[in-house]
Amino acid sequence: MVERQLLRFLEEDLGHGDLTTEGVFRGEFARAVILAKEEGILAGMPFCIKVFELLGAVKLLEAKGDGCSFSKGEVLLVLEGPADVLLKAERTALNLLERLSGVATQTNRFVKALEGTNIRLLDTRKTTPGLRYFEKYAVRIGGGTNHRFALYDMVLIKDNHKAIAGGLREAIRRVRERVSPVYRIEVEVESLKEVEEALSEGVDIIMLDNFTPELVREAVRLIGGKALVEVSGNISLDNIRDYAIEGVDFISAGAIIHSARFLDMSMKLFRI
Repeated sequence: MVERQLLRFLEEDLGHGDLTTEGVFRGEFARAVILAKEEGILAGMPFCIKVFELLGAVKLLEAKGDGCSFSKGEVLLVLEGPADVLLKAERTALNLLERLSGVATQTNRFVKALEGTNIRLLDTRKTTPGLRYFEKYAVRIGGGTNHRFALYDMVLIKDNHKAIAGGLREAIRRVRERVSPVYRIEVEVESLKEVEEALSEGVDIIMLDNFTPELVREAVRLIGGKALVEVSGNISLDNIRDYAIEGVDFISAGAIIHSARFLDMSMKLFRI
């Protein structure tokens, strides 16, 4: 699956060919050096290397491992191979490394904000189309935990499901009629009344959506350990610590992916 997706990324950039490189290339070999232009946490190096390998025979001389921290000016990767291969793969490889390192770095900031607690940081499905596997991988590299990967791996009843079913209890009842009990049921609640409804139905996880810290404390008291507790909704670096309340098991934050920026890196070629 990963290789197929990487080939799609290359096809998007190459199309029917790299006109500039094919016009300039005359069989030269080169050394490629990828440099960090700012600090961060590295993620995506195996994918970056694979992008080059998919286009031709390259020799790996040096590579930093995913999860390591790096500084501005540090060498992240050194490869040797046909100059045309290195040039054609450059932008796709850099895009992946910059994007995934940005997600890992952003995730790590949120994880550090929760240090000293037992709360796990979760991601969401707010991912870039085509990049979900890669971005969720980067979350793990940054110290976060993946929530559901996609719609098929757990039940999560949200506001629109409740609207269709006519309420939370009915949505839960309908799910239990059709979905195997091997799947956990999580419900998104928007009030303390819905917390009580969820508890009466014996769900596995209760997501407190857009609750204030004060309401979270009240909800945690109501739940009393009868279900796992997730806090979600507009979580940022500025407020995440306010939600690090005893009794909360998870905090989910879409911002660790959708608001992460690319980290700045560059590739330089040296003819050999």
